Amino acid sequence: MAMLQVNFHSNALQREVVFNAIIPIDTMEIPGRQKNNQEPLKALYLLHGYSGGLTDWISFSKIRELSDKYLVAVFMPAGENHFYIDDEDRRALYGEYVGNELVKYTRELFPLSHRKEDTFIGGFSMGGYGAIRNGLKYADNFGRIIALSSALITYKIHNASTDYDDGVGNYKYFKSIFGDLTQLQGSDKDPEALINNLKNTNTCIPSIYLACGTEDFLLDVNHKFRDFLQSEKVEHSYLESPGEHSWEFWNEYIEKALSWAIPTVRN
Repeated sequence: MAMLQVNFHSNALQREVVFNAIIPIDTMEIPGRQKNNQEPLKALYLLHGYSGGLTDWISFSKIRELSDKYLVAVFMPAGENHFYIDDEDRRALYGEYVGNELVKYTRELFPLSHRKEDTFIGGFSMGGYGAIRNGLKYADNFGRIIALSSALITYKIHNASTDYDDGVGNYKYFKSIFGDLTQLQGSDKDPEALINNLKNTNTCIPSIYLACGTEDFLLDVNHKFRDFLQSEKVEHSYLESPGEHSWEFWNEYIEKALSWAIPTVRN
């Protein structure tokens, strides 16, 4: 297994950026283990949460072990509290970066499959929202979306008053990230609108895996999105179990999610 930190100039963000990568390309033969036949690797673009960074998944989860077990390359960019959406005024296109540019760049750099069926995007909390938004926005790139404890705050902040403050962000913060909050519903930052657009254009919708803990403060918005997917008959899996907004929950469910995305693993 190779673990790397890569710096490159992002056109989407107009500056040099860095991401972490885990590449399970070892060729050493281990007795009792099936030999890696070196086919193009599946890829997972894995997003961190609010106030976190690109080292979180490596530091707090077993993603290195899971990368090796499922033979999936994992790429972990920085979202910098921008919810992985585009800020056109500042020319900081975080959505374009994680949903399109990073996919193309890593496919040039590493031995990855170019098939959308082998390409996944996932994350927790803010990164769960980012995975849903960009997995749907760039549906031609991704076959599956993994969203854990997703911060689907669009349900709460659209048309928010100027004194809105949920303890994480206030009106000014959300307005700086999402733009005019009166125009949020129905925009390309609204997951429901993105689903409707894919259906209206007869575009294949990526399969979606949702999970949330029953003690999580984001459970209500995850229920809303689950209910919407059910009403629209969109293919998805929804799981919940006792758990808070914590690494204990995300560490458990990232493995379950990868088992869902990649049923066949090596011994």
